[in-house]
Amino acid sequence: MSLTRIILVDDHTLFRKGLAELLEQSGQIEVTAFTGNPGEVSMLLHAHRPDVLILDLNMPGTDGITLMQQLRAEGYSLPVLILTLSEAEDDLARALRAGANGYLLKSMEPDEVVDAILRAQRGETVVALAMTAKLVRLYDQKDQRKGSLLDSLTPREREILTHLSRGESNKAIARTLDISHDTVKLHVRHILAKLNLTSRVEAAVFAVENRVAPGGRDNG
Repeated sequence: MSLTRIILVDDHTLFRKGLAELLEQSGQIEVTAFTGNPGEVSMLLHAHRPDVLILDLNMPGTDGITLMQQLRAEGYSLPVLILTLSEAEDDLARALRAGANGYLLKSMEPDEVVDAILRAQRGETVVALAMTAKLVRLYDQKDQRKGSLLDSLTPREREILTHLSRGESNKAIARTLDISHDTVKLHVRHILAKLNLTSRVEAAVFAVENRVAPGGRDNG
């Protein structure tokens, strides 16, 4: 079984070394590099080509979200997980709006972090269980007019939105619907644009809140 390769970026030496050891003990993760210097990350990504990047939120001179945006601008498209002590709703919102593939807490158990990394590699977006209520509240505060935007979705887009609500990856959706991975990606982009959303997590929460079902307005 091939290992999921990651790079871990955290300015606390003991934490990053300890976490690296715990993750590798799972037998599913290989920590190819770790650093406390955000300025080294681009070089490390180029040298090691990991599957997933894990970034601390608050670091000297920058923060994980800003660093992620800089790396995206450089062309790095690998999944990025924010790993932090912060349970602030604003930090969660900022990370997801910026395109993070997950928001994890340092209080999580090591096996939960391993599971999140593996899911992120499969294309899923993951949020710490302790942040779920804040995630729902965050999207409860959004413009309620989005409900009417459901009418703009095609039946196929509505079907894919239903699968997104179950946390399925693009590859899993493609297999289920017997269409290509690229076709699913295109549909997801259209769904996000039509609903004025910015991430798969937003789409999943939107679908759950509006009880979206294929071919109909809702399940209610």
